[in-house]
Amino acid sequence: QKRVIRYEAVVSTQSTGEVIQRANDTEFGLAAAVCTQNLSRAYRVISKLEAGSCNINTYNAYPEYIPFGGYKNSGMGRELGEECLNYYSQTKSVYVETGDPWCPFE
Repeated sequence: QKRVIRYEAVVSTQSTGEVIQRANDTEFGLAAAVCTQNLSRAYRVISKLEAGSCNINTYNAYPEYIPFGGYKNSGMGRELGEECLNYYSQTKSVYVETGDPWCPFE
């Protein structure tokens, strides 16, 4: 099994578009991080990154209640959080009438 780890430092002379394009130019998308004092810019950039687990002003911080998983060839599904429970569950709807029963098959 091949494991690819890619770290990139981005210099401040690059445009935001160039940064996003470089970050997304991979077949993998497990995690990404943006470090900046401008939070609105961080949210804007993170929303365009093709990565499943993202951090702002930190890296590799995944509390147990936040779903963790990747995009593209970095796996499918999610670990941790409610998303993980949904993977092992199947929804069933049941409606119960508590008034007089009505059955068309009688």
